[in-house]
Formats: sequence, structure tokens, C-alpha cells
Amino acid sequence: MASISHYNRFCFFVLLMLLRIASAQLSSDYYATTCPRALSVVKSAVINAVVKEHRMGASLLRLHFHDCFVNGCDASILLDDTSNFTGEKTALPNVGSLRGFEVIDTIKSQLESICPGVVSCADILAIAARDSVLSFGGPSWTVQLGRRDSTTASLSDANTELPSPSLDLKDLISSFSTKGFSAEELVALSGSHTMGQARCRMFRNRIYNETNINSEFATFLKSNCTQSSGTDDNLSPLDITSPVFFDNTYFKNLVDSKGLLHSDQQLFSGGSTDSLVTTYSTSSGTFYTDFANAMVKMGNLSPLTGTSGQIRTNCRKTN
Repeated sequence: MASISHYNRFCFFVLLMLLRIASAQLSSDYYATTCPRALSVVKSAVINAVVKEHRMGASLLRLHFHDCFVNGCDASILLDDTSNFTGEKTALPNVGSLRGFEVIDTIKSQLESICPGVVSCADILAIAARDSVLSFGGPSWTVQLGRRDSTTASLSDANTELPSPSLDLKDLISSFSTKGFSAEELVALSGSHTMGQARCRMFRNRIYNETNINSEFATFLKSNCTQSSGTDDNLSPLDITSPVFFDNTYFKNLVDSKGLLHSDQQLFSGGSTDSLVTTYSTSSGTFYTDFANAMVKMGNLSPLTGTSGQIRTNCRKTN
């Protein structure tokens, strides 16, 4: 009887281990033995890309965000269209504005040469986002790894799940709540707009028609963003004060009615998030901590793990 009991315990242990493998979770040391150079390769490539073009840091961070908000962090944003599906690249929030695909291609190629078939494109996006923030002098966080890549993408989901810069506060809160984020996390993540630029067509209505905007700020922007569609693609920094640093001046700008996008200024416009903006505008440390925690949470949105998905050898197409 004792031997049977021992055998049953052994079988239970094996079954438990198999279940753990099948439902693998993300971990910080996922590539410690399979590709120990993975993180350093990504970091070097990001630094090189940002040195070449400073704006690229914001672009890489945005890629991760736009990936995770559409069916989870699965690198679906990187897939080109095929005869079987129309991908996310041509969705209204993405077309003509998402950038950095070539940087991800370079990183993937380098990793395939040293660790073929090991590091997922979804993990590359997550690491590159963290290193992009660091390259701007922002906070760091421990990136959880072990995501796998999707084998499909959805144009319609990208069109409906990504929050628009024209949303009012109520709809912003609702959009982020759908993904499991609190209002505080919404405001913290919005602080990523301390980096990057926006096209004139995204803020034209705000500078010409809205009243909760600093008049000198609006006048300045109008010189580069006329009412004519001919200036649609002209760029302005999301953070006019310190566009080359990751800091809390984005929030100080909101307090001064200098939010570039409608959705930015909605965070400080007499609503429920005003106090959060005030806190972040006066305490960069609080913002950094909350932003880093929110980024870890975002990176955990519905990842593919275990045997789900695949490890693409080319981030633009399935194997």
C-alpha cells in the first residue's frame, strides 16, 4: 500500500509540473539560460536607434502600448497584411503614425543570429519600451518575459480598442477600465506623453476651437499647424517644455492648460483626475513609481504563454 501511495504522489507531482509548464507565466529571468545576451542586445540597439533619431524612443514605447491594448501583448501590431487577414498597421490610430518597425527588425535579426527561435517579438517590444524610457532619463522597471507571438492580427479590433486623442475624460476612464486599469493608472500611463510628437491633424481642433488652452501656447502652435490640411503632418512635441527628457513637465503643462491633445488636457479640466495631475506635477518620484508599476501591468495584458502562439523568426510574418 505504501508503494502505491508513493506512486500516486509521484504521478501527482508530474501532473502538477506539466500543468505549470502548459500555463507558464512571465518571469524576469526567462532567458537567463536560453539567451543570456537578449536584454543587452535590445538595450544596445535601442540606444543606437535613439542616438540616430531621438524621436525613436517615443515611437518604440508607443509600439508596445498599441500592441498590448489590442488583444494583449502578442506582437500582433508587427504583422504585415496577408491573404488571410488585414493587420493592425493600417488601423486609423496607427496608419501613417506608428514607427520603429525597422528597429524591431534589426533587434530580431541580431537575436536570431545568436539564439535562433528563442526570443519572441512580443518580448522585444516590452524590453525596447523600457529601454526607450531609460534612454530619455526616465525610470526603470523589471520587464517580465516569456510572451509568445500571435499568428494573426485584427484591423477592426485595433480601430475599436485603442483610445482616441479626441476622447473626453469619462470615455478615457472607460477605455482604460476595460483593460483593467484604474483612473490613477490612466493618468500615470498618459505621462508617457512627456516623450514624442503628434501630427497637426491630431490637435488642430484643440488649438483653434477649444477654450481650456493657454492662448500663447495656442498661438505658437498655429504657426506650424494652420487651418489648411496642407499642414496635417507637421509635428509638435507632446511636451513643449522638455521634449527630449522623460520627466513630469507633461503634468506641469496640463496644470498650465498646455496639453497638446484634447485627451491630454481632459486629465486636468475640472474633473476627477485633477488631483492626480497635481500630485505628479509636484512629485516626479511619485510619477516615476506609478508609471513603472503601470507599465509592468500593461505588459501583462493577456500574453500568450506555454504552447500558445509561436516564436516568430521574422516579426512581420508568421512562421
